[in-house]
Amino acid sequence: MRRTKVAQNYRKIGDLHAVQLLLGHTKMDSTVRYLGVGLEDALAISEAVEI
Repeated sequence: MRRTKVAQNYRKIGDLHAVQLLLGHTKMDSTVRYLGVGLEDALAISEAVEI
């Protein structure tokens, strides 16, 4: 899966853990680095999404 598609899905759903599982990463830091967003930005996006 390409990085662009993963980043679009993350911004749409805002579930960092789901993206981590999708990519098969064992560490959240790897997922955040792969997405190219800061941890604070990732947390802000996740908190803004209503589930």
